[in-house]
Amino acid sequence: MSTADAPLIRLTSALIRAAGENPGGTEAATVDVLAGAAASLGLQTRIDEVAPGRQNISITLPGGDGPGLLFLGHSDVVPAGPGWSRAPFSGAVVGDRVHGRGSSDMKGGLAAVLTAMGRLQRAGAQLSGPLTLACTVDEEDTGLGIRALVEAGLDHDYLGCVVAEPTDLQTVIACRGDSYLEVTVTGVPAHSGRPADGRNAIDAAARVLMLLADDQHRLDDHADPLLGSGSWSTGRISGGHGTSMVAPNCSISLDRRLLPDEDPAAIAQTLLERIRQAGITGDGIEVAIDVSMEMPGFRTDAEHRLVRAAGGTPTGWTAACDGGFVSRDLGIDCIILGPGGLNDQAHQVDESVGIDELVTATRRYEQLALDLLGDEQAG
Repeated sequence: MSTADAPLIRLTSALIRAAGENPGGTEAATVDVLAGAAASLGLQTRIDEVAPGRQNISITLPGGDGPGLLFLGHSDVVPAGPGWSRAPFSGAVVGDRVHGRGSSDMKGGLAAVLTAMGRLQRAGAQLSGPLTLACTVDEEDTGLGIRALVEAGLDHDYLGCVVAEPTDLQTVIACRGDSYLEVTVTGVPAHSGRPADGRNAIDAAARVLMLLADDQHRLDDHADPLLGSGSWSTGRISGGHGTSMVAPNCSISLDRRLLPDEDPAAIAQTLLERIRQAGITGDGIEVAIDVSMEMPGFRTDAEHRLVRAAGGTPTGWTAACDGGFVSRDLGIDCIILGPGGLNDQAHQVDESVGIDELVTATRRYEQLALDLLGDEQAG
């Protein structure tokens, strides 16, 4: 690590130490670190409270009147959980890596974006439009922050958005979305000595899960070249009141990953129709499905100027991120590009990010801004 890169590493460590486990609503410390760093770099800051104690922060390097470039990140992290070999929020630098929950997802990305903005500010870069980092709360749970951001809208036009989530510095142009479907099955209670007198909601729920297994085969037969297929995952199931009773109720919480053109409300309606067609409902069994969370996916043309400027071989991302809201609701084309690994680091025990990745990400963000907004682009 060179002396010039020391502030980047210190900022990454400080952001990790700020924690922000979600659920929990504790992102304020991360916002404070970002605001302090932005002030020291001479950047403009705006903080918006979207829920008590939970704030979005927007940091801007001003430019001309032309379209700007938007960077997007989030201030929360998933819970650390047990099993760490060192304190999960230490932000320790060991060898060539920075360690801690959120180092890859996505405190390292935030630090790289902010450092790149600071370097452009110090260099006196003349940009044709503003360079903005929007950092939202609650990305890892229900998306309060991004929903507030798109509802309020942006103060400027942006030619594109870079989501600084961990991609191993690959340029991601397509991202799956996510949704939660809550399935409620209602039956008729009875004594387990005469089960035929009742209608068992757990048995009916088991038949619903068999339908989902069949539907997964259908989805897999229509896989997207970049994203694969949509997918079903059963996250929780609960039901019944006692072993000696026919279960009158059962609840299933489903995670349904979405391709960019899929609508979870339509998926829920189609599932209900298949449940009826399979003969699961009726004769005392009722099924209801509610969509409790939706995070849209996105797809950006490989020839978009943002993609070309980012370089590399365009690829897809099987996770979900806030970029889908920016694409769908604000009409801003997105890519995902950031330091750290999605599959080998994010949400893992002993999460870490490589210092070389942080340095490279900073330089790529800086160059991307210059390529899209620099002097030669102003006209």
